[in-house]
Amino acid sequence: MTNSTSTNSPAGRAGRREWTALCVLMLPLLLVSMDVSVLYFAIPAISADLEPSGTQQLWIFDIYAFVLAGLLMTMGSLGDRTGRRKLLLIGAAAFGAASLVAAYANSAETLIAARAVLGIGGATLMPSTMALIRTMFTDPGQRAKAIGIWSGVMTGGIALGSVLSGVLVQYFWWGSVFLVNLPAMALLLVLGPVLLPESRNPEPGRFDLVSVPLSMAAVLPVIYGLKEIPSEGWHPQYVVSVTVGLVFAALFVHRQRTAASPMISPALFRGRGFAPAVVLNLVSAFAMMGSAFFTTQYLQSVLDKSAMEAALWALLPSVPIGMAAPAATALVQRGVNRAYVVTAGFAIAATGYGLLALAGTDSLWLVLTACGVLASGIVMVMSQMTDLAMGAAPVEKAGAASSLLETGQEFGGALGMAVLGSIGTAVYRHEMPSSAPAEAHETLGGALAVAGRLPGRTGDALATAAREAFTTGMHGAAIAGAVLLALAAVGAGATLRRIHVRETPAPEGVAASEEAAA
Repeated sequence: MTNSTSTNSPAGRAGRREWTALCVLMLPLLLVSMDVSVLYFAIPAISADLEPSGTQQLWIFDIYAFVLAGLLMTMGSLGDRTGRRKLLLIGAAAFGAASLVAAYANSAETLIAARAVLGIGGATLMPSTMALIRTMFTDPGQRAKAIGIWSGVMTGGIALGSVLSGVLVQYFWWGSVFLVNLPAMALLLVLGPVLLPESRNPEPGRFDLVSVPLSMAAVLPVIYGLKEIPSEGWHPQYVVSVTVGLVFAALFVHRQRTAASPMISPALFRGRGFAPAVVLNLVSAFAMMGSAFFTTQYLQSVLDKSAMEAALWALLPSVPIGMAAPAATALVQRGVNRAYVVTAGFAIAATGYGLLALAGTDSLWLVLTACGVLASGIVMVMSQMTDLAMGAAPVEKAGAASSLLETGQEFGGALGMAVLGSIGTAVYRHEMPSSAPAEAHETLGGALAVAGRLPGRTGDALATAAREAFTTGMHGAAIAGAVLLALAAVGAGATLRRIHVRETPAPEGVAASEEAAA
């Protein structure tokens, strides 16, 4: 067994080796986050080449995120048992191999299968990177800085993925968006065994196989239903899907409470601050993804910018976002109570939503400013909540703790798109003229398509009305988001002021005693 603090100095502080290892860990994290958005511009080229059906095209785009979300808890727990570095390297090899297959896929079925394997690889990489950070950086201040970097890379990767795909597709072919993964993964496979420490739970108990299908049955139907509701509405099949997932979630929780060796130990939630961190992180993801549902459509369909133009403009808010997490960490390390920093983060994010509620149909700079303010506040919160959760979790359960945090983010993001998207859609339909064609009442894209087929001023009038209705719907969703974040600010301030996390090292046998207590 490898001691989780073996690479640290006697004083418990990380040195040059650990910080170099952190740079290596950022490679898989960047690529996994980029793959969430890397198909934004590649889909048209893929459709022209592989000619997928409408259903196949949806699966090409969505299968990665579904598999990733469904396997996070399984892979986090597996890493705690088998070794986080080992699982990270296996995942990197799988990610690289799947990227190669995806790049040269000659059918939609092959590409879907490759994207599914990419999701499996991503599910091993994300919790492993965070668990290894918890292992390498035992000093609270250094760990907070490392997690701030982790948060910035994660957020930046999602923004970079769409732009990179646009550039690659324009100058090469669609398969190049997958080939860019290979050099980074090869570098990780070479440097990882040298720089990264191996760590695992010294007494993990038996792996609970029953929990694997239960966790997937809990996550996947809920994510699927919530992702479809914003565009398709509250149709019975999506409501049933969410309900089925919640039933399995209850069964999964019951299993964790009663199993002799659960996948996710209930003892994690006894860590002071862990449960509030998971909940507040979920709320942050709700706000972030809920706003993205509107701002991406606003840039393309309201301001009539091409997808490439919209993606390039969307990079501008990344500048303040990149400074938000380090600034929050610096404030906490200078003695500012974490509760005040998180409360301020939620208040800043609420201000961003407030600015979004003021946008007109020609407010590019106001919307970009709102996005930057909103996302900066959210990143402040998420970096602090990640640090709080990982500090409260025992080192030997770092993989499971990280996977819970990330699964909560997936739920929060899907819920944000569903709830705020539904609010915006309802307002849009109410604001559309009753004389407009039925198709125009469904979505802004549908209205613009109808307007393009109508002659002269009639089409222009419909397009203008649709853009104004969408912007009004965005206002409604932004007000709802601002209210939610204001409540979250109050709740975070009241909850976090009472929490003082005590670091929990991982002496031999501690896992066994915790399992017995559970």
